[in-house]
Amino acid sequence: MMIFTTQLQDSPFVWISLVSIIGLMVGSFLNVVIYRLPEMIKRSWLKQCAELRGETTPVFTKFNLMIPRSACIYCGHKIIALENIPIISYLVLRGRCKQCKKHISLRYPFVEAVTALMSGFAAWHFGFSLLALAALVFIWALIVLAVVDLDTQLLPDDITLPLLWLGILINLNNGFTDIHGAVIGAVVGYLSLWSTYWCFKLVTGKEGMGYGDFKLLAAIGAWLGWEMLPIVIVFSSLMGAVVGIGLIMSARHNKNMPIPFGPYLVSGALIALFVGNDINQLYLGLF
Repeated sequence: MMIFTTQLQDSPFVWISLVSIIGLMVGSFLNVVIYRLPEMIKRSWLKQCAELRGETTPVFTKFNLMIPRSACIYCGHKIIALENIPIISYLVLRGRCKQCKKHISLRYPFVEAVTALMSGFAAWHFGFSLLALAALVFIWALIVLAVVDLDTQLLPDDITLPLLWLGILINLNNGFTDIHGAVIGAVVGYLSLWSTYWCFKLVTGKEGMGYGDFKLLAAIGAWLGWEMLPIVIVFSSLMGAVVGIGLIMSARHNKNMPIPFGPYLVSGALIALFVGNDINQLYLGLF
């Protein structure tokens, strides 16, 4: 074990390659979470609503992140291990179900590839360290939140709240920031969007964003510290504005339809994670 650890320390290529492969496998699991977690939440809500109304609680078959086995959404074909190798199986099957030949969404290999690339980049950026492992957990959680929000316009508490507390724990020993920066970052992250939400609602009578966005920015603040929040907010707002205006001008989106903000917060958080310190130093160097 010591020899293997020493090899990882001495050979960045081996370390980055190993983390990238692990990221590829984790990406496959993230696809499961992205698909199943919203359905699990929906079933829980339906049961709670039935109880509140005094109705018979609906009975569902067992459904969680492990059960039932993954299957084709069209024909129910159970996916075997050889059909579930990240990216490779998709290419071998030419993006189609082995049984019914229906098209499999390109999103599955895309999520796997992005997870592998981001994991490898984190391994290169942070080197062989505990901080790199923490960054991987942060990145993986952000990927799930971004895609779930795109699909459902939900940012599940099941991920945002544990992510917030984990960020504070990571920074107890000066991880990405000190504990004071983490706590203030969580508070400022939440209140900044919360206050924006209420100002917008009082002026327009409309809700400009959801409470999940507050919790996500609080979690980002807990991980990266309050100093990184301006970078996250500026870059996420710019990207959101550019994409939103582009969609409206191309007549692909009704201006009254909500656009999920989570993916843009995630993009801003990743920028802050990797180059936030450089951006802050560049900005301070102007004065």
